[in-house]
Amino acid sequence: MEIIVGTAGHIDHGKTALVRALTGTDADRLPEEKRRGITIDIGFASLDVGDVHFGFVDVPGHERFVKNMLAGASGIDIVILVVAADEGVMPQTREHFDICRLLGVSQGVVALTKCDLVDSETLALARLEAAELASGSFLDGAPMIPVSVVSGRGLKQLKEELVQAARRVPSRNADRATFLPIDRSFTLKGFGAVVTGTLASGEIVEGTELELLPGRQKVRVRGLQTHERAVTRARAGQRTAVNLGGIDHAEVMRGMVLTEPGLLLPAHVIDAELEMLPEAPGPLRSRQRVRLHIGTSEVLARLAVLNTDGSLAPGEKGFVQFRCESPVICRIGDRFIIRRYSPQQTIGGGRVLMPLSAKVRKKDLSGRLEVLSAVTAASDPLEMVNILTESAGTKGIKKDEIKALTGWRPETVKLAVRQSLEARRSVEREDLLVGISVLETVGSQCLATIERFHRDEPLAAGMPREKLKGGAFRHLPEEVFAGALARLEEAGSVITEKGVVKLSGHKADMPPAEQAALESLRSAFRKAGLSPPKIAEVIESSAEGIAPETANKLIQILTRTGEIRKVSDEFYFSAESIDSLRESLRQAADKLPDRVIDVSGFKAVAGVSRKYAIPLLEYFDRERVTARAGDKRVVLK
Repeated sequence: MEIIVGTAGHIDHGKTALVRALTGTDADRLPEEKRRGITIDIGFASLDVGDVHFGFVDVPGHERFVKNMLAGASGIDIVILVVAADEGVMPQTREHFDICRLLGVSQGVVALTKCDLVDSETLALARLEAAELASGSFLDGAPMIPVSVVSGRGLKQLKEELVQAARRVPSRNADRATFLPIDRSFTLKGFGAVVTGTLASGEIVEGTELELLPGRQKVRVRGLQTHERAVTRARAGQRTAVNLGGIDHAEVMRGMVLTEPGLLLPAHVIDAELEMLPEAPGPLRSRQRVRLHIGTSEVLARLAVLNTDGSLAPGEKGFVQFRCESPVICRIGDRFIIRRYSPQQTIGGGRVLMPLSAKVRKKDLSGRLEVLSAVTAASDPLEMVNILTESAGTKGIKKDEIKALTGWRPETVKLAVRQSLEARRSVEREDLLVGISVLETVGSQCLATIERFHRDEPLAAGMPREKLKGGAFRHLPEEVFAGALARLEEAGSVITEKGVVKLSGHKADMPPAEQAALESLRSAFRKAGLSPPKIAEVIESSAEGIAPETANKLIQILTRTGEIRKVSDEFYFSAESIDSLRESLRQAADKLPDRVIDVSGFKAVAGVSRKYAIPLLEYFDRERVTARAGDKRVVLK
């Protein structure tokens, strides 16, 4: 069993001395720490008790080094809250305790150090203060052990209580992929860059390739150590040192993350659940600048409180959005701490609900709050996939996006998606996952649109699919639109034939002769492409012996349905030929200086004579495909 133990407490309450007495390792590694007699940065040690391997993280107690403490507190399973018996609970004791609580630490013991320096009455007072601090928290009722690193009193009992606490530590999330927040980087002669951290999830295998974020640099694992032992594989919960190939240690700094290539993305906007400390100095307001600590990183961020009045009072809990000044690597569920920008003071903490978010607008606030509330209650990957799919709306969501939000292993994403599809909570179109309720909404809107079309165009066989898609649904991904239409067809609500969509019970109220003439006209315009006859000639020589006034009516039907486009009073072109020409023109313009084309160049692209080129260019001017520039045109993007 691999367990990370962190110390917490006020400066000079004996945290480092206690770790040394338990493990035999002096965690103060910096010369300045030796000289000044205080812990400035994070120190590490290890201890084996039976089948439990403890990795100790010794953090600084001085208020000036709380950011270093936060980097060390990331990933701990058990906290030893250190309270000196001769001083009792002090300001940094409270702050460290609050940080551990907000970071979600669930197990711990209280060590009453320096008990050899006080009488029983003073020790009892220190015990009382510690119990009052722990009341109502994860440390409520936790063992309180008087210890002395001089006499050795209490050390054996402390070890025993740590083993008992280790048995109660929840198992680590096996669904998550490799995630190592880096807390230290250095170089060793003959080895190169070495980074250390607590492996939060997944595993690291010697010889494999990883990605260093947020810079997205690919690195190779040349060697591994866990707790000063060379290994070929490191597992979640272990203090891990990784020898990296392909990068200089000067390029690596605390706050970076090692993970699997292509898994995660740097985030700048993060939605979160925040709990304010009761002792916070005044309310937290939108646009306030804060220091955000996630994992081993510290970034500055502007905060938006996601409620109607834009503020959170001390002791309150609510949803917020961080707009970070530099990129952050995090996953749904990751814990964080926020501190005031100046003067620096811990004011709250919570957990990430939606990394890779977008700025929320007032009109979208209620919908966003509904999604965030659902995320807080999600209990398993299937439920989370359903929430993410529904919240993606008509954009849909890809599996890679789910991995980037959650940090899950590909196998976990694949299984949860399959379960969602089997439960008919979502539909997969190409690589896009779309919620069933989203498709139902789009389908209802499609039905309403087709019904209106039938009322307006009772003589038309149906609504051209492209006209349906190009109207109210033009911004929908094709996969979503096709999925909604396919569901309507499966339900027997609509029929799609020859590119035309109609309600299943619809029959065009048109005599057979006129219907045949309509089909003849439709076919004629398609075959004519970019060289159609004048519209007067089409009407006069219409097929099937239809009178000119009837032919004119049929032309208007095809125009209203969007199957043909009126380019000028003389010429009508099929929609397919116009759309194809528009695309060819834009592709040709990509190769032209300043995207400028003259009539001659346009004729060459379209393959038409001047008779058709001029009307087509004037049509494209009206449609903002081109813009006149003297006797030439600029093809707009």
